[in-house]
Amino acid sequence: MNRLRDLRQDNNLLQKDLYEKTGISQKAISNYETEKTDIPTQALITLAKFYHTSTDYILGLTNIKEPYAKKSSSEIK
Repeated sequence: MNRLRDLRQDNNLLQKDLYEKTGISQKAISNYETEKTDIPTQALITLAKFYHTSTDYILGLTNIKEPYAKKSSSEIK
């Protein structure tokens, strides 16, 4: 996932820094960045929250970096 590497580098973080801030191991981060393993759902959510972006952006499904707006309970059907 090149976007994961880009996000980390844009924030001037090393993989070990990201581990310290998210609890996701350095080895796992490396594997996600090099696409050796898929990102588990919970790790994907953690990374999206940490970087203030959407999971779709991390996965390359959109080029919009901003997270989605939360819907109010009246909008959810």
